[in-house]
Amino acid sequence: MFQRLIPAGAGLALLLASPALAHHPMQIMHLEPSALTGLMSGLAHPLLGPDHLIFLIALALVGVQRSGRWMISLLAVGLAGTALGLALPGLPWAELLVSLTLVVEGLVVAGRLPTMFLVPAFALHGYVLSSTVIGWETTPVAMYLLGLLLSQGALLLLALWGLRQSVDRIAASTRTLLAGGLIGLGAAFSWTALVG
Repeated sequence: MFQRLIPAGAGLALLLASPALAHHPMQIMHLEPSALTGLMSGLAHPLLGPDHLIFLIALALVGVQRSGRWMISLLAVGLAGTALGLALPGLPWAELLVSLTLVVEGLVVAGRLPTMFLVPAFALHGYVLSSTVIGWETTPVAMYLLGLLLSQGALLLLALWGLRQSVDRIAASTRTLLAGGLIGLGAAFSWTALVG
């Protein structure tokens, strides 16, 4: 009984969280940009925004049916999105669009959209993750990008490993339920970004 309450409690906590509450580690700890703090920030940043974290972990639902090269390609797309964000910051409604990527991801998991829709979605996540390092010097930004790559890669690998351990036990109805959860969370985060 208790094991069934954990996912429900985690889901409720995530619904109460807001993507607007995701802060950059450098701001929280009042640190100056350096190579070390840039790396630490890149490692921690994907973990601080619930919409980013859920999107990354849920990619395993799609990635389990794809090759490892596909997942690595997504990481490269994310870094390209971050580079684009550094070069051309200020995309209007970026946080709202990132929240909507959970809806897109849910539709992909449900088989209603092709997996290629995740490519621009991941690029958008990378774009938004660049906003907090604009104006930094080259070395801290490079270390931040390295930290992002390592953190996101580790999250994807862990999620894939965990899912592959139980992929045979995931029924189609459970997959549909997970897809619906992603769509619901994306809609909730989008509403929060819109009114917040």
